[in-house]
Amino acid sequence: MSAELAGQVALVTGASRGIGRAIALRLAAAGADVVVNYLRDAAAAEETVRRVREAGGSARPLAFDVGDAAAVRAGVADVVDREGRLDILVNNAGLAVDALVLRLTEEDWHRVLRTNLTGVFHCAKAAARTMIRQRYGRIVNLTSVVAEMGNAGQAAYAAAKAGVIGFTRSLAREVAPRAVTVNAVAPGLVETEMSGALTPERKAAYTSLIPAGRVASADEVAAAVGFLASPAAGYVTGHVLHVNGGLYM
Repeated sequence: MSAELAGQVALVTGASRGIGRAIALRLAAAGADVVVNYLRDAAAAEETVRRVREAGGSARPLAFDVGDAAAVRAGVADVVDREGRLDILVNNAGLAVDALVLRLTEEDWHRVLRTNLTGVFHCAKAAARTMIRQRYGRIVNLTSVVAEMGNAGQAAYAAAKAGVIGFTRSLAREVAPRAVTVNAVAPGLVETEMSGALTPERKAAYTSLIPAGRVASADEVAAAVGFLASPAAGYVTGHVLHVNGGLYM
């Protein structure tokens, strides 16, 4: 266990599995008290909490829908009321609905943007109020390599993740005078449950495009988030850190 984030409180959205779980574990290992947000899978969230505690860290689960502004306000208020502060917000919650534009329904378009972009807005707005009062905070938003490159069949996902980049840079300018940084991490293909749904052929085709010759682990993405959430990154803001093995440069 490290003490780099000792005494700090971190809220990680969508932390019940995959990249979110890896981020929760990374921040807890650095000494932060972690609040594990989830939407429906309470058992998976409890598993994240169990792993954090088993490793000697501190965590608790908290359910709310990032796309629901009132639920987010209540969730962040719960964190501040119980923990007394909020130092780190990681906006990781997300979903993908893959379809070519001509087959993409308006319902699915709005569903993807509601979670992946509007959810980031809701959480960052609620957290920033506390961070500004504290005169300290770290907000890290998860975007994606497809925000920069585009990807056939992922127009909604790419649009939302591109929006996250613009939001990140704009908010960074607004809160920088109060010692609050806002950055983004843009992973490429990562070994998670989501990528595990790819057929071996599609996964091999994607991997062949990556100069590093392999997909990332969730821990490698979490390491990037951990740096941007740390005191060492106090002079880094409005930045998009790519973790993609050279897929996009």
